Formats: sequence, C-alpha cells, structure tokens
Amino acid sequence: MLFLDLDRFKIVNDSLGHCVGDRLLITVAQRLQSCLRSDEGDVVARLGGDEFTILLSHIQSVDDAIRAAEQIHQVLKSPFNLNGYQVFTTVSIGIALGTNGYTQAVDVLRDADTALYRAKEQGKSWHIVFDSTMYDRAVALLHLETDLRWALQRQELRVFYQPIVSLVTGNITGFEALVRWQHPQRGLVSPSDFIAIAEETGLIVPISQWVLRESCLQLRQWQLRFPEHKSLSINVNLSAKQLSQHNVVEQINQILQETNLAPSSLKLEITESAIMASPEKAASVLQRLKALGIQLCIDDFGTGYSSLSYLHHFPIDILKIDRSFINRIDSDGDQWVIVRAIITLASNLGMGVVAEGVETMDQLIQLRLLECDKAQGYLFSQPLDSEQASALLASQPFF
Repeated sequence: MLFLDLDRFKIVNDSLGHCVGDRLLITVAQRLQSCLRSDEGDVVARLGGDEFTILLSHIQSVDDAIRAAEQIHQVLKSPFNLNGYQVFTTVSIGIALGTNGYTQAVDVLRDADTALYRAKEQGKSWHIVFDSTMYDRAVALLHLETDLRWALQRQELRVFYQPIVSLVTGNITGFEALVRWQHPQRGLVSPSDFIAIAEETGLIVPISQWVLRESCLQLRQWQLRFPEHKSLSINVNLSAKQLSQHNVVEQINQILQETNLAPSSLKLEITESAIMASPEKAASVLQRLKALGIQLCIDDFGTGYSSLSYLHHFPIDILKIDRSFINRIDSDGDQWVIVRAIITLASNLGMGVVAEGVETMDQLIQLRLLECDKAQGYLFSQPLDSEQASALLASQPFF
C-alpha cells in the first residue's frame, strides 16, 4: 500500500483557485494511473482532498514498492499545464507492506499514513517504508498529548527560573522562566520532550499563557520581598503560535494588570524563525508590545534566519547569543569572531546582549573581554524552583 499526499497543494488552491486545484488532482490521478501494472491488478484511489492510495498486488519484495514510489516521483517531475497556468508539484509517500500479518484493511492504511507523516518530516518529495517503531512512536505521542492535556487541568506544570547575570557587577538582573512538567509517573519532564507536541496541537498557547501569568506573579512577589532588586526583570518565551494570535497583545496586557507588574519588568523572547515566518504581522505585534513598555529579545540569535536586513525593522532591545556559539568561544577562533561580531552589531544598533549557555570560567573571561552585557548558564546556576531562586537572590553577587 502506497499512501500519497501532494506537497503544498493548499498553495495552489489559495493562489490559483479551486478549479485549477481540481484540475491538478485529475491530472495527477491520470499520471498515477500510468504507473500501474494493469496485468497485476494494481489499483489507485483518491481517498479525499489531495490524498491518494495505490494498492500494488503480487510484489516480490520491498524493493518493488520502492521502485514504484521512485517511478511516481519521476512521472510527476514535469510541469502541469492547467487552464493557462504552469504548475509543479511533488508528493510524499508512505509505504506499508502486506507482510505484517494484517487482518483489517484499515490497519494497512493506518501504517501507510504513519509512514507518510514521517516522510513529510524528512522533507518534500520523499518516501519512507513503515516499520513497527513508527507505530510505537505514534502511540507514544498520542499518550503524551493526552497526558499533556490533563497536565494543564491537574496543574502538573511548573515554572523554573534561571538567573541572568550582569558581567559588570556580578548581580542577578533577572530570570528566564522555563516550563517543566511534573509527570505523575515519569517525574520531572524536560520541555524538549513535550514542547514540540504542544506546538503541533496548539496546547502551546494555553501553556505559554499560564507560564507568563505564573512568572509575572512570581517576579512581583520578589520585587516586594527584595526591594533592593526593584529593577529585577523576567524573561518569558513568546511562541510562534502566540505571536499569530489576533489578541495576543491584549492577553499579555491583561496578565500584567492582573499581577500588578510594570511592563518594563517583562522581557519577551522571540525566535528569529517565529519573526521571519510572517515579518509584517510580527512587526505590527512587536510594535504594539513595545508601545506598552515591554522589552523584546531575539532568542537563540544566529541559529535562525538571521535576516540582518530585517533586524532594524523590528523594535528589538536585546540579542541572546545562542549557546552553540558560546560553548567553544574559548577554544575556537571562528566562534570567538562570530560572538564578537554579534556584540558589535548589537552595540551599533543600541541593543543589549545576553550570552546563553555559559558553563566555564574561561568562557566568562572571554565574554567579559568582549564587553558582553549579561550571561546565563550553569556556571551561575541551573534552572531553579521559586524557593531556590529566592535563596539565590539573597546570596548574590556571583563575583
């Protein structure tokens, strides 16, 4: 069983209209029919939308199925001439073999669809053969999504805080808020294990709102408890999904009012890829956030699009240098040059700089020589719960 899905079909529909899209589906179906072995009883069917399946009968091995997929890629390479438009399209293909002891046709479709999903993850115009580990992964992800939905209701999420330190005074100037999941069976779960599924399902929006509210509330408590640190700030990540919400500015402003936190105490971290996915919309949202008095940071700077021509269009206050540049700054001359260039760029644009992932004294020394503003990393502290962070505030400076 070959499960096919046209790549970027929605773009054709949105740009050229459904009539052209329908004509494309008909022409694709005709080309797929040319790939069938009529004497072997092969069958092609459209399941719906832009999805097709092909049943290959009497194949000798998986190599036969792969050759069929490669032939399909080949016949779809030439352009489609549709109502005066020239259109190119490719397909992603998932392959399931009938040697896995299936008893129901729906299970074959399920596994071919699972392989199709993995093929799309690898990039466009690709094919992948299903294996049992894909099914296990799909089931595990389904369980994870279900658990994550319950985690919000059961209040299993926790906010941890990693200090951001001035490299001039050694004092803590703020914290970055980092979400963790206190799973009832698995223990403390790292965000790397659940953020991707949260983004895919849209759960990232309520999770991020919760993190923002908890972080602002905690910072306000610290400001009242430690009046000598009244300028303390909190860094909170703003996801791409949040950035695309039409009322994101109103939501953030409401949380600031509810927690009685000054907007200047909040720093929102946005990745380059989130900004560049929709530059005009991002610029509008960021301008409105800036007008509230909120500071804006580009997170993991240097690892995304790095469109320097766009940088001056956005009201960015701080660049956060990704840890991948910092971890070899004391041993790799190229990394040192890159970090120096970012610090110089930020200085010329009137922006601050935070170095992420600082773990050794040698890295700290190099950053101070380069006149980097601030840093965070395990050299100072790992992410801490609120009580541990409070104790750290009371015991600073670091140097």
